[in-house]
Amino acid sequence: MVLTQVQAIAPGTIIAPQEFGLEPILRVHDRQFVNFLQTAWDEWVLAHGEYDALPLNWAVRTMRHDRIPEAIDGKLSYYSFDAGTPITKGTWRAAQSAANVSLTGVKQLQQGDRAAFALCRPPGHHAAADFYGGYCFLNNAAIAAQALRDGGCDRVAILDVDYHHGNGTQAIFYDREDVLFVSLHADPLQDFPYFLGFADEYGTGKGEGYNVNYPLRWGTSWEQYEATLQAAIAKVQHYSPDAIVVSLGVDTFCEDPISRFRLTSDNFLRIGAMLSLLDRPTLFVLEGGYAIEAIGLNAVNVLLGFENG
Repeated sequence: MVLTQVQAIAPGTIIAPQEFGLEPILRVHDRQFVNFLQTAWDEWVLAHGEYDALPLNWAVRTMRHDRIPEAIDGKLSYYSFDAGTPITKGTWRAAQSAANVSLTGVKQLQQGDRAAFALCRPPGHHAAADFYGGYCFLNNAAIAAQALRDGGCDRVAILDVDYHHGNGTQAIFYDREDVLFVSLHADPLQDFPYFLGFADEYGTGKGEGYNVNYPLRWGTSWEQYEATLQAAIAKVQHYSPDAIVVSLGVDTFCEDPISRFRLTSDNFLRIGAMLSLLDRPTLFVLEGGYAIEAIGLNAVNVLLGFENG
């Protein structure tokens, strides 16, 4: 559905992703975690049969976090943070392919393109270095940002406009000054992922001051959102990055079934136009969006707004 809509109205040429192997993924993700994702389905089938693999329990407060269980049920519980992200037969292949899509977008920027759109599925911004959740297994935006750094960019900014906070991206770069993370999202007091994304999370160590969150309450209108996005863009502009990665969630749409903001399809054109004013090489990485009929239209509207801005 999304690809069909993009093919119909998106600017630019659509190309297939290239293969980049595990090295750029391991620049962001823990090797044991990646090994787990590669083998989890086979281990699950051997233990339980061919149905969705979900965690059994989590190591909360008084439980220990320093031992990785041997049983697949325990491994799923250790490496995930929610019960809504099953591992299935094609999970690893899809996750690695999505990472390759984002890395192909990086390559387009490195070859001189002003912008590229990585149509990733599954999304990635909830995945941290060593855990998955929120439908995310590998953090496509973080992998792209690190690849841009490794390719010669001194500073990279990640601007996350998904409805939900990119807790995984924040965690990956929280102690770093070379990657700025700025996020507009639903207040974690009200919405998933609940336990990260507050305004008082600034970064730590060298990363202090390079993590900026703008939590917004249910019912946020375009006027409120636009003013906050202007503040977020000002933060990015002040940072003066060599390249920008936009975690492009379109679940801020007023008809999204699991979200509670009030943006319309036309508002996404304005988002793209505002982002174009940053005048930096920009990689858009698709994150969330659950109003199925409108995902492609809203994502493409951001791209058209950027192109024409």
